[in-house]
Amino acid sequence: MLRRTACGTLLCALAALAGACSKTTTPTTPTTTITTDTLTGTLNPAGTTVHPFVTITGGPITATLTAVGPDATKTVGFSLGTYNPTLNICTVVFDNPAALQTAVFNATATTTGYYCLRMYDNGSVAAALADGSATSFSYKATITHP
Repeated sequence: MLRRTACGTLLCALAALAGACSKTTTPTTPTTTITTDTLTGTLNPAGTTVHPFVTITGGPITATLTAVGPDATKTVGFSLGTYNPTLNICTVVFDNPAALQTAVFNATATTTGYYCLRMYDNGSVAAALADGSATSFSYKATITHP
């Protein structure tokens, strides 16, 4: 009798275990929110401006130079890189030393982190100052990132 009770208990335990294992759950993937930052500034001769930004997760980064003034046919330096907030340093990863208006960088952030957009005078602002056509250039850029 004890043997039948033990076998019955074992069968009930196996049935309960089998029932618990048959249920599967599918993990949900969190959605990534894309942020768009609009950056504006002024470049002086031999000047550089750094715009840091933070990604909250991995994902696509797109940086676009949307305007250069006063003459949209002039080039400027346009870079995308990683940013060290402790040292206030932008380490360039992608660089376009002669970017025209509408220049674009497409990159992928693998994780959350600090990144930067760097604008700089590639000699065009200094040349414009020398020929009297401008004393500085204005710019506008957009960055989309997670």
